[in-house]
Amino acid sequence: MSMPTGIGVIDTMIGFPASDFKMYDFIRAQLKDGSTDFEFPVEYMFRQVPKELYGAAGNPIDLTLREMDKHGIDRGMIGCGNEVSDRALKEHPDRFIPSGACDPNRGMEGIRDMVRQYETYGVKAFHAFNAGFNPQVAIDDRRMYPIYAKCVELDVPIFSCAGVPGPRLPMWPQEVARIDNVMYDFPELVFVTRHGCEPWEDLAVKLMLKWPNLYYSTSAFAPKHYPKAIIDYANSRGADKIIYAGYFPMGLSLERIMGDMPTVPFKPAVWPKFLRENAAKVLKF
Repeated sequence: MSMPTGIGVIDTMIGFPASDFKMYDFIRAQLKDGSTDFEFPVEYMFRQVPKELYGAAGNPIDLTLREMDKHGIDRGMIGCGNEVSDRALKEHPDRFIPSGACDPNRGMEGIRDMVRQYETYGVKAFHAFNAGFNPQVAIDDRRMYPIYAKCVELDVPIFSCAGVPGPRLPMWPQEVARIDNVMYDFPELVFVTRHGCEPWEDLAVKLMLKWPNLYYSTSAFAPKHYPKAIIDYANSRGADKIIYAGYFPMGLSLERIMGDMPTVPFKPAVWPKFLRENAAKVLKF
């Protein structure tokens, strides 16, 4: 059951250390308590946020690549549209996978921007943070439906945060039960959950059994905290449904993630699917 080496891991959520934490201002704009003072808005949840990397001297792309090489990560999925990520995609197309953003509050302007990202960067997926949209928009809200339709049309998956959000924002937009409506209305849509689905991880398993195009990624969780329901599902009927995602450098170091990883009690046949093959299938490599 030990973790094998040499798989060539695909990390479906990775990034680059920035000079500061201003990228989280869009979250702070909606917070109403003292967490607005945190540099990282969900800092209360993580014991060892790798803050030392933010503002560190050197090339942030090189830093991330060194960490990837150190821990056996072949490719990482990143955002696009800023100077650092765009340079990474241009200089290292064999290491980084572009993921596009969407915003249901922008209407058709937002849909046209999805197409622009797809045509400009060749994005392999889009990502959504429903509790973080301003104003918030539920996973199954009608404003999301043009986004899902465009993902189907472009033949790319959507990676969507589900479960109680880390920032101190209302959770109702990300209730896992809402995914059921989306999968019913868009049976062709490939939908990958992010950030745990807690406290509804058992429901997430039931829905993955029900819907063939629904997947779960492990972003924002140190492996020692992977929900038991998810591990049990991967070891039984769900080996093809659980996808590795990290959270570097947002809240976790790769040292922490990969240091914990060997303790996860996956069966031998699960490891290559979890660490690489399922992501390669969903992202169409």
